Amino acid sequence: MAVTSSLFHRPGLLFSTLPVQTSSPRTLLPCPLILPPTSRFALIHTSRQAASPPAATLRVVFTGGGTGGHIYPAIAIAEAIKDASPDAEILFIGSGAGLEAAAVPSAGFTLSTIPPARPSRPLLSPSNLLLPFRLILAVAASSRILRQFRPLVVVGTGGYVAAPVCLAAALSGIKIVIQEQNSHPGLVNRLAAPCAETIFVAFNACVKHFDRKKCLVYGNPVRVALRRYVSKAVARSHFFPKAGPKSGEDKAQVVLVLGGSCGAEAINIAVLNMYYEMLLQHKNRLIIWQTGADGFNEMESLVKVNRRLHLTPFLHEMDLAYAAADVVVSRSGAMTCTEILTTGKPSILVPLPNAADDHQTKNAYIMADIAGSKVLTEDELDSSSLEEAIDDVLGNESLMAEMSERALSAARPDAASDIAQCILSLVNPSSSK
Repeated sequence: MAVTSSLFHRPGLLFSTLPVQTSSPRTLLPCPLILPPTSRFALIHTSRQAASPPAATLRVVFTGGGTGGHIYPAIAIAEAIKDASPDAEILFIGSGAGLEAAAVPSAGFTLSTIPPARPSRPLLSPSNLLLPFRLILAVAASSRILRQFRPLVVVGTGGYVAAPVCLAAALSGIKIVIQEQNSHPGLVNRLAAPCAETIFVAFNACVKHFDRKKCLVYGNPVRVALRRYVSKAVARSHFFPKAGPKSGEDKAQVVLVLGGSCGAEAINIAVLNMYYEMLLQHKNRLIIWQTGADGFNEMESLVKVNRRLHLTPFLHEMDLAYAAADVVVSRSGAMTCTEILTTGKPSILVPLPNAADDHQTKNAYIMADIAGSKVLTEDELDSSSLEEAIDDVLGNESLMAEMSERALSAARPDAASDIAQCILSLVNPSSSK
């Protein structure tokens, strides 16, 4: 597989070279804090006597958001840091309107929010005349949080919300590291790269976009939950408490449909036009369908209620969703591909045609090469082609076993812990193994 070995760290590996109460009523907070339900994080006082945490404490700030592809790598690294250094204090900085507002507290970490500073589209939109002002406000809010929390390092994983945080960290002299998930880096990570001490990339092909001396190709980090074993019976009963047991554990087939955290209209339409007939013809088949928030209301109004269909705008229990699935239908973003490999699932990929540098198409065909994934371009995608692809996979047990084995052999499940160890070594060289 010459293409694979030229792109990644080791031949055959896709993504390795492929973590208030205030004592005075006058205490003010620079911005809202969103706390996890079981958090013991105490809001930081702004008084002179308790202006910031003790200097000896290991404190790490994570910033990135908007989509799951930016948020979940940060959560995975944060979990790995907490595993390696349980006393470490973790703070996320993000947007109150982004996916991170729900995902971060759900993972048990604290989120502090800053004002949005995202450019509008098109670029010449009149609203962008206020962008410099919004950016200044966001940088000022980020600076106040950093001044209070006093992190030893800021970890950026991309998304527009990370830009003011990384800029504030650079102006404050705080160490910065970034993690890039795709073969073609995003705008914010490209802008932050000159200020970064270390750049973690998933693809070897991504190195050319950065200073090579700063780059480490470790793969994409995945959440701890995805690496834990959950039986298919338990996972299926979570989504189908009535239909699952009656379908029979040995015979039930679960199709997991993912369009990314923002959804995918083309995939939604194709599934909408074939789900009913598929469930009618295959009594042992079940569908977990993540529509994305934007498409949920429309899909919910059009689909017929069926106990073998689980319709949701977003899946927070991704570990259970993957454990339940027999085949995954999805876009081919880098993080989704990483999760498919880590969980060893057969997959049918529909790359987003207008992704930057067409990186999703590249991801999809690399997945086809190393994991046997089936690829449908958006031009080829319709209800018939999708149903045929699903039937081809689920109707061939030996093919399913082969695709699963190839995916697991190409996975890099230790990326999060490897990145965490490098970050710990950066802020405390004695922690290096």
